[in-house]
Amino acid sequence: MEFVAAKALAELTSAEIERAVAGKTLIWPIGGIEQHGPHLPLNVDSLIPEALSHRLAAMIDGFYLPVQPFSARSLPQSGGGLLFPGTIYIDGATFTRYLQRTLAGLCRLPFKRLVIINGHYENEAFIFEAIDELNGNGALGDRAVTAFSWWSLVPDAWIAANLPEFPGWHAEHAGITETSLMLYLHPDLVRSERPDHPSPPMAGIYRLPLDRASASTQGVLSRTTGSSATLGKQLFNLVMDQMMTLLEHRQNDE
Repeated sequence: MEFVAAKALAELTSAEIERAVAGKTLIWPIGGIEQHGPHLPLNVDSLIPEALSHRLAAMIDGFYLPVQPFSARSLPQSGGGLLFPGTIYIDGATFTRYLQRTLAGLCRLPFKRLVIINGHYENEAFIFEAIDELNGNGALGDRAVTAFSWWSLVPDAWIAANLPEFPGWHAEHAGITETSLMLYLHPDLVRSERPDHPSPPMAGIYRLPLDRASASTQGVLSRTTGSSATLGKQLFNLVMDQMMTLLEHRQNDE
């Protein structure tokens, strides 16, 4: 498929922006800075949705926004929690309010559709709440909004065929999918160590006190064995295809 180069909203001038975005789609990647074991950088949750947003903007002739780098708190059963250094977070109430105010400011522009791509597991509920609040007070007007976490677009059939020991997305932290995507997108940032964690946590269970040794293996919640750039490319392209299908259906519904 041929498409124009991706365009950054922040690179427009004030004089250009209203005409440029009128009737267009804006794409906002939301990530986080969180420990991802000894082999991946802290900004995995930002780099993946950022890459997806750039590719999507190019494919649909939209504009991508700067990635939101900070996130909701990392939880032990889905991100390893705060047992390891490097995680920077915003409390839930502040994060939701920040998203609301940012979206309200964005709605001063005459765009047609907003796409939010989330890359940090614990962000999801706060993003949805912020959108609901904005919709409830009429700030969205007649604009369409589609928000999702990238992993929500991965079909169960693909998981069964490619990830036979898949622990669930809550425990796929710093595991085979994120490692593979990073090997494809940013191989220079992936370290050689590949720890596996033999007992991924159960979803929806929070226990104190936390046991650093049993909760993860150096911050990894599941397996990294089997990670590869080839798998990462396959997964990235799959999510891109699913995004295009999702947005085409949404456009047909309007």
